[in-house]
Formats: sequence, structure tokens, C-alpha cells
Amino acid sequence: MDSWVRFNSQSQAKERVLRAAQYACMLLGYSLQKSRVGTDLHRTISDVEAHMSLTRKLLRLGNSVEALQAAKRAIHLSDSVLRLCLTISHLNRAMYFACDNVLWAGKTGIISKLDQQKWSQRSFRYYLFALILNITRDAYELCLLLDCDDRYKSTKSPLSSTPSSVLPADHLSSSSSTIPVTAAPALMWVPLRRRFDQVQTVLYNNPPLLLDLLKNGCDIFIPLDKLGIYQTSPGFVGMCGMLSSVLSIVTILHPWLKLKP
Repeated sequence: MDSWVRFNSQSQAKERVLRAAQYACMLLGYSLQKSRVGTDLHRTISDVEAHMSLTRKLLRLGNSVEALQAAKRAIHLSDSVLRLCLTISHLNRAMYFACDNVLWAGKTGIISKLDQQKWSQRSFRYYLFALILNITRDAYELCLLLDCDDRYKSTKSPLSSTPSSVLPADHLSSSSSTIPVTAAPALMWVPLRRRFDQVQTVLYNNPPLLLDLLKNGCDIFIPLDKLGIYQTSPGFVGMCGMLSSVLSIVTILHPWLKLKP
């Protein structure tokens, strides 16, 4: 099984390139359709997109085994939240790939009279649940990094020489009365602004988490649109799929950018 996983992983880069090209064709086809020019060209691009989709399904044959192996590794993680999110996510990916393989067999005619719409919807439901768990994992990782950053700042910040607890009551009342009433709403946004800046800094200093969050954020619009939960347009779906594919290719070319475990 391990040898099969190593062999199957070699086709991942090719599948990502085809995925980027497929969604680029979707975006280009949508642009041509909106402009109402190049009807023959639009039909040709749609055919190329369909062929790329079928080729990708062929390259993903057996990916269920790889996803099950990843689930077996994730179940031994010490962190309970990561263990739960990653294990269930990999199991859903395994089911998604299995449904995708059945759909490929139906499109090629190996399985006749297959309800392709039903199997397509079923595969996208597994895909959506896996992405939700991946985004939950990213949010958890971000919370851990923010907590570490807060603890680091608390150890580095100097102690105040005049704590507010020892100030006279009349001084506190006079200080609070000097704050204009109109400035109160603005002061309420100060903590949120600081938190937002902190999130930006933490993500900037952790490129693997940033790339994974962006990739999952782009990918989630694909099953949401296909399942009719949040419909956008083929152009938007094509753009999201192309961006997430490019980010995946970057993590393949530079493995240190891949979020671990």
C-alpha cells in the first residue's frame, strides 16, 4: 500500500496543472459567453474543459487509498482537535474520490445507465464537508498562533509603574470624564483593529497557514455553487478554482510551504 501511495503521489502535480487549465478554460468560456462573440471558440473551449475534467478523474483513480492512509496517520496525532478534523477530513476525501471514480466510469461508459447527476452531487457533498473541516483546522491553527503571540507580548511588555488599581478614585473619575462622548464609538473599534493587524502579522509570518487558508477559501465556493447552496457564476468558480490550483502547485514546488501535519 505504501508503494502505491508513493507511485500515486507522482501524478499529483500533473493533476494540479490540468485543474488550473480546466478552470482557466471555464473562466475564459464564461468571458466569451458574456461578450457574445466567438460562438465556435466558446464551444471548443467547453469541449477542452470537459476533456480535461475527464482526464483529471482518470489521474485521481486510486486516490481513495492515499486519503485512507492519511487518515490512518492523522488518527495518531496528539492534539485532539487536529486529530478529529484531519481524520474526518481525509475520510471524506476518500469518499469524494470514490464517488469521483464511479462518476468517471459512468462518463466513459464502463458503467451504463449511471445517474451521473446524483453521483456528482454526492461527491460534492463529501468535498464540501472535507473543506469545512480543513478551514476549521486552519482557524484552530490561527488561534493557537495568536495565543502564542499574546503570551509572548505579555512577557515582553513592561509593567506599569502606576497601576490603575492604586490610583485615587477622584483621579479615575476625572480621567474618564475627559473622554468625549463622540469618541466612544471610535474607541470601541480600537481592539478590533489591533486584533485584525495581529492576524495579518501572524499570517504573514506563517506562509504555509496563509496559503492553506487561501486555497481552502477559494475551493469552498466550488461545491457551494455546484450544490446550489451559494450560487455565483461559472466565471467566479473558474477564477477560484484556478487560484487554488496555482496555490497547490506552489506548495508542490516548494514543500516547506505545505501546512503540516
